[in-house]
Amino acid sequence: MGINILVKSHGCSANLSDGEAIKGMLKNADFTLADENTEEIAVTIHNICTVKGDKKALNSIKETITKRPHAYLIVTGCIPPSLVPKLKELKENITIVNTHNLRDIVSAVEETLHDNPQIIVEPKRKPKILLDKIRNNSIIGIVPISNGCLGKCTYCSVKLIKGKLYSYPPDLIIKEVETCIKDGCKEIWITAQDTASYGEDIGTNLTELLQKVTEIPGDFMIRLGMANPQHIKEHLDKLIEILKNPKVYKFVHIPLQSGNNKILKAMKREYTSEEFREMIAKIKKEIPEITIATDVIVGFPGETTEQFYETVKLIQEIQPSVLNISRFRPRPDTAAANMKDQIEKEEAKDRSRKMTTAFDFAGFDANKKWKAWQGEALIVEKCQDNTMKARNYAYRQIIIPDSGKIGEKIKVKITGFSKHYLRGERVI
Repeated sequence: MGINILVKSHGCSANLSDGEAIKGMLKNADFTLADENTEEIAVTIHNICTVKGDKKALNSIKETITKRPHAYLIVTGCIPPSLVPKLKELKENITIVNTHNLRDIVSAVEETLHDNPQIIVEPKRKPKILLDKIRNNSIIGIVPISNGCLGKCTYCSVKLIKGKLYSYPPDLIIKEVETCIKDGCKEIWITAQDTASYGEDIGTNLTELLQKVTEIPGDFMIRLGMANPQHIKEHLDKLIEILKNPKVYKFVHIPLQSGNNKILKAMKREYTSEEFREMIAKIKKEIPEITIATDVIVGFPGETTEQFYETVKLIQEIQPSVLNISRFRPRPDTAAANMKDQIEKEEAKDRSRKMTTAFDFAGFDANKKWKAWQGEALIVEKCQDNTMKARNYAYRQIIIPDSGKIGEKIKVKITGFSKHYLRGERVI
């Protein structure tokens, strides 16, 4: 059609997967995929994430409107009901297609181009899988295994958007992985709002699925996405055995959120700090080189200084290699938004800075243990300043001089480290 469309995706790996599928469907419909440098863009699609707040998403869209005022605008992604009226105010003839209606994107674009804007936000339960994709990285296959979750978190707006857990059939997931391998993917990212709850609604579980994925022939590595503690603990022993499989990265992303039990209860997280600590200790005992990623929320309503420092202490103890720090933001229609004792923004900022400092030391100590390591790593990405990013079997990020191609396995030697990554060089 010669119609240029720019697709911009933000947020988690599930949202990035949606963005890849949007591109694939548009290309199959003979639209032309543009980039930021393309001068004539007819439609801009903003595939947004609102986990960090509506304001950030709205500001990003406003920038696009300012830059390309004459282009049609379509907003997709995680769109809470409360955001729809605000989006309508941004631009006349805006089209809105939420995450449940991914498969309607082509018809939505066609209608928009005919000055017939669409608002498609009704919930649907349809697997977002086995769709043609234009991958952001040709060697990474992002495989969503479910939509929604079983959680009751008082601060979270995602469930308001995605709804209850809807696990995709295992046979479809296996076919998706096989397609990724056939297409040349070297990493398979198993992703969901909560991977640990997979299968609870269809009589199976995550470890059974992962076992089937490891049995697929091919040269690839599996990265397990975020898994909540209350569901991991039900299958921990079997999950540890799966993590020991040579096809699985020694990596887990288990969000803590708070190190204080009173705050965890107020969040409705359904586990205790002691259970979290024991879980991490058991995983580390069985797999000492495991890479731990976790999340914390600072400034939750009612959080005292002492309770905050309990979280700091636990982070220092478990020494995660990745820590995602969020300041609490009251989200519309969530229970936490109406709780008493809301923390002042400046105090929350200060706690975020202190948590960052604490993690800097913990991250440095965690990476220090890899000093002088040698072994195989997969080149996954080109970086700036003539460098490349590689991952070893524990999913450790290794920055090396540009000396290979994406998807190539090379032998590397660690020559240095920082709080966030390892530095290495290729061994010939």
